[in-house]
Amino acid sequence: MERDPAGDELQQLLREVRHIRVQSGRLVQGALAGGYRSVFRGSGIEFEEVREYVEGDDPRSVDWNVTARMGRPFVKKYVDDRQLNLAFLLDLSASMDAGFSAWSPRQMAARVCASLMLAAVQHDDRVAFIGYDEEVRRFEQPRKGLSHVLRIVRDFLSLQSESQHSDPAVALNMATRALPKHSAVFLVSDFLGDKWQPALHECARHHEVIAVRLLAPELKDPPKGMWRLRDAEGLGRRIVDGSSEQVQQEYRERVAQWDHEVRQMLRGAGVARLDVPIPITADPDAVARPILSFFQRRTGRASRS
Repeated sequence: MERDPAGDELQQLLREVRHIRVQSGRLVQGALAGGYRSVFRGSGIEFEEVREYVEGDDPRSVDWNVTARMGRPFVKKYVDDRQLNLAFLLDLSASMDAGFSAWSPRQMAARVCASLMLAAVQHDDRVAFIGYDEEVRRFEQPRKGLSHVLRIVRDFLSLQSESQHSDPAVALNMATRALPKHSAVFLVSDFLGDKWQPALHECARHHEVIAVRLLAPELKDPPKGMWRLRDAEGLGRRIVDGSSEQVQQEYRERVAQWDHEVRQMLRGAGVARLDVPIPITADPDAVARPILSFFQRRTGRASRS
């Protein structure tokens, strides 16, 4: 009987999703339990409608503009909306599947974001998803529930790009237009592209944007020896002598310049940064560390304000 390669791949993918669910579930139940709600809060009191005044209504809620126009009293009605919308914008470009680590940037992103999504499920919050390359390839409206979140995690791992490159502007523009205001928007990428700063600024005006920056270990410590490299988002190929002091120095200078430019861009847009170092070997603790560090910085900032 012949094997079905597509079926084998699907089974492997489902095992990976279950593993992420179990691993992230333990993390959510433990170290992340207290930090999530202290960092992410719903928008609070939200306007719902204007209706006619009835006896017993608070006179302070009278809408005087409508009252004057209609000739009889109307009041504003509000609802207490503490639920939050979390949206995850995933870069699908080829570089997200490259690197020297046990986990690719995309696999690391799935683990970190699954932890945040499962925390959202526990707090009855809604989760949305936008997968993009040069266009938006998948959009999932904000919804609640574990099955919805697991479907998004599956897409994190399996969704195929139709382009080698990515343009975060297309995802940020959709988030600005399509998501409820004051959503928490996680832009998940290795941030190797540029020229999308205006879309970032505009999205940050409507939502709380968090840049999830996936940092491959070779950014900090370039590999030594002879390497045949291929540009994951282009057609270029070259052989590099990683043992050369000059190559090492030039590489570190370029990484430092890129890091400075990204930090400046995010800071200028008022965007929070969640840096996620990717471990060389599979290390479950590496999933928790960046999230906990991010929570600690955010709660520390809130306590000082």
